[in-house]
Amino acid sequence: MGYNRTHMTKSVQNEQAFLALYRKYRPEAFKDMRGQEHVVSVLESAVKQDKIAHAYLFAGSRGTGKTSMARILARALGTSEKDIYEMDAASNRGIDEVRELREGVATLPFDSTYKFYIIDEAHALTRDAWGAFLKTLEEPPKHAIFVLATTDPDRIPETIVSRCQVFQFKKPSHEILKSLAVDVAKKEGAKLSGAGAELIALMGEGSFRDTLGILQKVLTVSKDATLTEEEVARVVGAPSSKTVNDFLSAFARRDVDAALKSFHEAIQAGSDAKTFTLLSITKVRGILLLRFAPSLADELSEQFGPDDVAFLKKLSGQDGAAINATALSELLTALIEMSRAPISSIPLELALMRIAAVAR
Repeated sequence: MGYNRTHMTKSVQNEQAFLALYRKYRPEAFKDMRGQEHVVSVLESAVKQDKIAHAYLFAGSRGTGKTSMARILARALGTSEKDIYEMDAASNRGIDEVRELREGVATLPFDSTYKFYIIDEAHALTRDAWGAFLKTLEEPPKHAIFVLATTDPDRIPETIVSRCQVFQFKKPSHEILKSLAVDVAKKEGAKLSGAGAELIALMGEGSFRDTLGILQKVLTVSKDATLTEEEVARVVGAPSSKTVNDFLSAFARRDVDAALKSFHEAIQAGSDAKTFTLLSITKVRGILLLRFAPSLADELSEQFGPDDVAFLKKLSGQDGAAINATALSELLTALIEMSRAPISSIPLELALMRIAAVAR
């Protein structure tokens, strides 16, 4: 592997050269982190009080800011780039790589108080590699700090976890992702409509990185200064708002034939079944909220365009009686099952058939 700083940061340098938005707007300080206040408060306090642990475990789904937080902690401790080492355990997972890491840890930092090691996808290390790494965690040199980042903490040996301070990173809320998309679009010279930001945030599915990746695709393809929901949908292959509304109108009439027709027309036009279902769920949720909590109308007006709000209000009344909590539960089940279905459209088709059967 040639375990050294140059090798370990090669992939990072390549990504920076590309200037992907998630790199360009990566948080640089604790104050820039969104949605992880519970982690920021503890780490900031630890830095101020000089109570730094020698090992941390950052656990959370992809794109939640784990490696960004690690680099922010390193900088807060005054660690120079020469003394920050990043290792992708998914590619460098064996005992030889960890032995090389141990040899590097033994040497003093170049010009910092600490040598700071960030091990991404840590759960991918082999059992032998963990055995070798455990010896380093048991008796670490005073100048070494380790951050293990993982999307699968259950695969980290308990002997390792017990020697780390563990932080669970939360998925950012929908509103946080929406705000991020609007802010970055503005910095890039574009105006993102509320409904367009809503769609980007939905498709980001709880990931800062995925949200900015989708925004970058839209900014790259679109030539318009103002990015509407229709423009975003066209670029990312999402169904139009009208198509989803036609589906829900048929749903409300218990017209399974028409609902399936709208769904299949969207799929044939290039829409993704999961995205179609996700957008449908979002609107069904809006319908139910307007029905049972009309005081939330202003909040929903920020999420949907005026035409959609009028449509949702209509179906929140007697016209949409068939759209209820049971229907929403069926749609949610279909969304979850899509990732493992042999044909992605089957779960939603089955959900419609079950709903129709219950109504008879």
